[in-house]
Amino acid sequence: MGENPNMPSSSGALRVGVVGVGAFGRNHARVYHDLQSDSSQSVQLVGVVDSDFALAQAVAKEFGTSALRSIDELIQAGVQAASVAVPTAAHLDVARQLMQKGVDVLIEKPLTATLAEADEMIGLAERYGCIAQTGHLERFNPAVRATLPLLTQPMFFEVHRLSIFTPRSLDVDVVLDLMIHDIDIVLTFARSAVTEVRAVGLPILSQKTDIANVRMEFESGCVANFTASRVSTERVRKLRFFQPHQYVSLDYSRQDVLVLTIDDSPPDPAGLDPFNPASVAASAVPGIAPFKPLVEQQEPLHAELVSFLRAVWGRSRPEVTLEDGRRALAVATQVVEAIAEHSHRVRLPELTRAES
Repeated sequence: MGENPNMPSSSGALRVGVVGVGAFGRNHARVYHDLQSDSSQSVQLVGVVDSDFALAQAVAKEFGTSALRSIDELIQAGVQAASVAVPTAAHLDVARQLMQKGVDVLIEKPLTATLAEADEMIGLAERYGCIAQTGHLERFNPAVRATLPLLTQPMFFEVHRLSIFTPRSLDVDVVLDLMIHDIDIVLTFARSAVTEVRAVGLPILSQKTDIANVRMEFESGCVANFTASRVSTERVRKLRFFQPHQYVSLDYSRQDVLVLTIDDSPPDPAGLDPFNPASVAASAVPGIAPFKPLVEQQEPLHAELVSFLRAVWGRSRPEVTLEDGRRALAVATQVVEAIAEHSHRVRLPELTRAES
């Protein structure tokens, strides 16, 4: 990694900014603002940028910072690290402008619109010596973090991510909008390459895929089923998986994990009555031991931004790298292609036209 000319000094606050303050970028500004008053952090929110300047002004007023009209103005304000929360199609252009000036970046998911753009972004980070992190938020969900130590040999995943329709993020389909969260988590948990993807998807309320179901197979023999919808009547964020002698259920929204483990240890002979058929039959049935690991409740975005800032301060490898973002994008792209192939095969002109 090359030298970053804008490397923060330990003597002053790290100057941060946000580019794109729509629904999610506003939350980045909020958390940075909150971190300013955290004595364990040394952060200053120097400004926010948005193509809608009135929106930038409103967010800046809310969080006590400056509304800026361009990335150049943000750079002139001395920004050292920035969150990029613009529409996906603009991720590469915005990140390029920032990294060329030595500004470290956190890029919201999906990393880019194409794999070629992702490769270019990785090259830019290397060339300019920038810390660059992909914003896969669920990696910082306390329930996910509590699950990592439980992993042994996951063999079957069942994942549901359902949302009520909103007009946000309609520049991408439901796979890149919602399902990519779970693709990243399953890839992290399964620790195996994808060998086959089968998928079906439909546009319902937009011109892109709004609901999708995917079956994915891995080299390890693991299988994962994903369902993602942004046209549901309820909000569901759940992941369940099975591994030898164990079932694990994770609820992203509740930040809760339940583990059921089969206790197949031999029965205690002292507890058996050989003349009682019910006692003998019961001894042949393994017990189920429920367990709930400790989950420390925390806002995932707060944990994500603290992690990003820690990497910036230490010039260290981010917890979620650009390569991680590219890996999730590559699999999500396979899913999008599988949906397009399926829609063509069964003659769904609306979907084929929307995805072409």
